[in-house]
Amino acid sequence: MSYRNLEIWQLAKESAIEIHKMSLQLPKFELFEEGQQIRRSSKSVRSTIVEGYGRRRYKNEFIRFLVYAQASNDETIDHLEILFETDSLTNEIWFKELREKLDILGRKINRFIQAVESGHISAK
Repeated sequence: MSYRNLEIWQLAKESAIEIHKMSLQLPKFELFEEGQQIRRSSKSVRSTIVEGYGRRRYKNEFIRFLVYAQASNDETIDHLEILFETDSLTNEIWFKELREKLDILGRKINRFIQAVESGHISAK
């Protein structure tokens, strides 16, 4: 098995790509401010899942990195909301779709953490 088979990684990958594309449509002054921050946090979700998976033999390490991924996902949601609230992101449909996708990802990461904690998903 590979991290690429994890549903949470697949969703994180899709989200990071969509957020990257969205951020390039922001006003120029946001490209290097909130745009850069949301790109970093969304890509961090994806890469932190990979790093945690690489440490899966050590259950506590695996869980710790999954918690970091959850935190980065929350940060991404906050950046998305800031962009929408300040009218830098004006496409409400895009905002709602991205927000829903990130909410789903957050719930799935949370359930995955619970499964690893309870031993339903082996850390070995």
